[in-house]
Amino acid sequence: MPPVELLHPKHNYATLRIEEHPDSAVYWMSMHADLQHRPGRACFTRELIGEILDYQRLLSRRLEVESRNAPGGLAHVVLASCGDSFNLGGDLALFCDAIRRHDRGSLLDYARQCVRGVHAFHQGLGGHAHTIALVQGDALGGGFEAALSCHTIVAEEGVGMGLPEVLFDLFPGMGAYSFLCQRVSPRVAERMMLEGRVYGAEELYKLGLVDVLVPKGEGVRAVHDVIRGNRRIPHARSAMHEVVRSTTGCEIDTLMRITEIWVDTALKLGDKSLRTMERLVKAQERRGQLHPATSALLQPAS
Repeated sequence: MPPVELLHPKHNYATLRIEEHPDSAVYWMSMHADLQHRPGRACFTRELIGEILDYQRLLSRRLEVESRNAPGGLAHVVLASCGDSFNLGGDLALFCDAIRRHDRGSLLDYARQCVRGVHAFHQGLGGHAHTIALVQGDALGGGFEAALSCHTIVAEEGVGMGLPEVLFDLFPGMGAYSFLCQRVSPRVAERMMLEGRVYGAEELYKLGLVDVLVPKGEGVRAVHDVIRGNRRIPHARSAMHEVVRSTTGCEIDTLMRITEIWVDTALKLGDKSLRTMERLVKAQERRGQLHPATSALLQPAS
């Protein structure tokens, strides 16, 4: 069955491509779409964050109704990208502007919006879905945090992932530590955040941070394999989600408190750090092109 693309006037997004397979309960969210033919950056702009949050709310309500009508079902939500990169992190141009103006409120609002998004992925949109990050290009900073917030990370060989915020004397404050500690020890999580290395997908797979590693071009197929596997054990998989949610330190209040530390740290940055950020903005702009294989996402899982 072909996908049903969401075209409701209130949800006709500019930076987020939505592809739905309601009969099989599979929903694709592809970031960095160029649906209005505008230049873009492969990062979490306010517009992209707002569209992700809007669709999460819409889909969460829908899945809640469907779960009451058909108990025991398990939906799958896939976070992918239309760009050559999965996501290169936070909106550094916004950060620089807000820091120079000492605008604490703007930074805190941005950080809290990001946390609401990653927390929704971590919670499975109200507990009704298994979330999958399909990483076919580099995932840095907030992009890596978004992938880590999902239940399953599928990555293609050759992509890089990491938390380079320490390069401008900051730390990743939108869930990185909490999500990393679900997969590695706190000591390893701290080292990854303070070293600022970009890791290859192969190394992260050995560390247990990537769940499924496949050759370049095989990511979509691997996502469908994950979905088929979960369909054989929907009750067990849903129960494990509930167990994990009840035993980890990823509560929304904890994540929000960390954003306060992040904002206060950001406001201490000097000109040298801000100049480094501004150079990285140009890299985000250069890598904002559309991915030529976006249509590959349109094939439903059988």
